[in-house]
Amino acid sequence: MCDKIRELEKIDIIVGPAIGGIITSYEMGRQLGLESIFTERTDGKVTLRRGFTVNKGTNILISEDVITTGKSTLEVRDLMKEMGANVLGVACIVDRRPEKNNIGLPIYSGIQIDIDIFDAKECPLCKQGSIPVKPGSREFEK
Repeated sequence: MCDKIRELEKIDIIVGPAIGGIITSYEMGRQLGLESIFTERTDGKVTLRRGFTVNKGTNILISEDVITTGKSTLEVRDLMKEMGANVLGVACIVDRRPEKNNIGLPIYSGIQIDIDIFDAKECPLCKQGSIPVKPGSREFEK
């Protein structure tokens, strides 16, 4: 992934959403000699804690382990934009978004995997009586 993002304009900070993005952002920062920070959820909202700050005009690269829906990535993007940062793109180990799910940011992935994603009502295995599997770190909305 580091080789793929070298084409980007100057990256100042790599930001990973907890929990999956912490290790990827740390390692990318280590390899590229860049600061790495992470976001956390506080009362359901993505925030910066632990003394992490982002200044206006800072060039940010978001780092993830796996992108499925892109919801966490977009929450981090929104937080960074609220703070006045420039989000340059997203680096991830695995991009498993459906083709139709364009999150509006350049994505630099180690691998792209096309895996069907179903709502529980449409899932063929669920229709056969299987228990739905919860992907990622986000809870299903009921």
